[in-house]
Amino acid sequence: MSHVTYKIVQHDGGWAYTADGVFFGTLRDPCRSTCRRQARRRRAARARPNRGDRIRTADGKWHTETAAGSDRPETDVEDKA
Repeated sequence: MSHVTYKIVQHDGGWAYTADGVFFGTLRDPCRSTCRRQARRRRAARARPNRGDRIRTADGKWHTETAAGSDRPETDVEDKA
């Protein structure tokens, strides 16, 4: 089973969360705690099968990823910023 770690990071004067170099959710949230809550919600959503995740790649393009229920990754949120 794969593992995904969402990391809370400072980004462009605010806060964002990333995984494997991809920014998720609000890209420039001024409040660290709000960004942390968003990351935790995404973590919970990833645990459910057949859930589409809208992500933005490093080149700025948005797309939706879906996964079967049998291959959901283990996830955690890291906030060391």
